[in-house]
Amino acid sequence: MEPVLAIGFWAALFIGSHLLISSAKIRPRLVRISSAQLYRGVYSVVALATFVPLVVVFANHRHAGPILWYLRGEPPIRWLAWLMMLIALIVLIAGFAHPNPGSIGAQSSNAVTGVLKITRHPSFVALSLFGFAHMLMNGWLGDLIFFGTFPVLGIVGTLHQDHRKLRELGESYREFVAQTSIIPGIALLQGRQRWTSADNSWTAVGAGAAATLLLLVFHPRLFGGNPLG
Repeated sequence: MEPVLAIGFWAALFIGSHLLISSAKIRPRLVRISSAQLYRGVYSVVALATFVPLVVVFANHRHAGPILWYLRGEPPIRWLAWLMMLIALIVLIAGFAHPNPGSIGAQSSNAVTGVLKITRHPSFVALSLFGFAHMLMNGWLGDLIFFGTFPVLGIVGTLHQDHRKLRELGESYREFVAQTSIIPGIALLQGRQRWTSADNSWTAVGAGAAATLLLLVFHPRLFGGNPLG
């Protein structure tokens, strides 16, 4: 199979399987005939069974297809990409302390604290920022399909999860949605939330900064080339 098509095939399978197995029709049936814990195991196996081949195909065919843009020689764009990665890591780590109540294993609650005041889907936002940052630095078609998988999953996943949880949790999750936003900062700008000192997570900021520095140092050794390249 042509490399770009192969990357696109596994990317579509990875996203499609995620949405199918967690859909409002399929997920309750799987949980009913097995258990919530077994469902999580099946979900993880399916994710790995589609994600690993996607990574392998991409790793063997980096920079496949025509190049649509080349921004690696632009220092402001490179620093923008690293700023996006820094924010992504901070948001991801903060999301572990304050997970969306619709996340797997999270407790159902409409309490809004910490990073949830910025976005109700911190993990999906982090995933999207990761993808967009790498798309800036990798303008080849195959690369764009691979890294574009993450923001597509992040954006579609937020809508998909909200729709499912509104059906499952009803009014509790509806109140949570009304108090928060998908797009970072909108709930704060609209006055639906108010940031306080208690919401600061310096641990997440410090851990995110440390992780970013480690990536700056080890990215060329682990993935070759320049950071984010």
